[in-house]
Order: sequence, then C-alpha cells, then structure tokens
Amino acid sequence: MSKKRGDQLLYSVLEELNIEYKYQEHPEAPTADDAIQYWSELNSTHCKNIFFRNHKGNRHYLVVLKAERMLNIKDLEQRLKQGKLSFASEKRLDKYLGLKPGSVSVFGLVHDKDSHVYIFFDKALENAEYLTFHPNVNNAAIVISRNDMIRFLNYTGNAYEFINMYD
Repeated sequence: MSKKRGDQLLYSVLEELNIEYKYQEHPEAPTADDAIQYWSELNSTHCKNIFFRNHKGNRHYLVVLKAERMLNIKDLEQRLKQGKLSFASEKRLDKYLGLKPGSVSVFGLVHDKDSHVYIFFDKALENAEYLTFHPNVNNAAIVISRNDMIRFLNYTGNAYEFINMYD
C-alpha cells in the first residue's frame, strides 16, 4: 500500500494506541463545506474544526461541531464564557497544532506537546458513533469511533468538554 496522505506522526500514534480507522483520499477540500461532497459515502458524522484564541492571546480553543452547522461567534462567546474570541492566526495554528489553514483537525493535537489547546465539542457529537476528520491535511479523511477519539484525546492530554452550542 502506498503511503497515506497526512501526518505520519498521527498514523504512528493511532497505531500505537491500536485505534482502528477508515481512510479515504479525495481532492483538496479546505473547508468542511467543500469536504462534505467527498465524505458522503462515509457512514459517519462529519466534523468542522475551528481554531480560536481569546482576546489576550494566551488561551487557544479548538471548537468541533457537525460540518453542516453554522457557528455564531458572539453566541459561542456567551456559551463558552471565555471572553472575546477571534480566529487564531496562521502562525498560532502552526505553533500549537502544526497545521496550515484549511486542514484544521482534532488530530493536530499530536503536535500540542504542552496540551495548551482546550477543546469544546458540540454536545450533538457526544452520541455520534463515528466521526470524520482530516488527517492534518485537506486531501484525505479519517473516520474514527467517538470512543477512540476520546482515547486519542486522553493520549494527547488536552482538556475537553461537550457543550450545548445551539438552543
């Protein structure tokens, strides 16, 4: 089999943790809206990942929700109670997650050695059986069970919680 697209460190970690996953290659898809067309055959909940910083720039958050959902940042600020949020810069994305814009994924946490990034999952994902993410590049997809995603997060040491992002 040829080398998989994406972060080879990620694949090593998944193997080390004995995490099973489905892998699919597709054309570049820098947004979740773009990726959905390629993920339609995957039997899973497709995820959108957005990287934020607080107003001081000393806290960073990865927000994960269903790909088809829209996010109101003002509403999110009220729900998270973390003050004013803004999109993190490309420099911060690289520093904390080792990623480029258009490839943001929970799997970037393999590069967050200090477990600095806090993850907020939409509560709607809490009961999803399988989730789809980019493997830190935007031209492939990985489907992983929700339970294995939690195992992955426990490995990275990043704190996370499931919250209601919508009424």
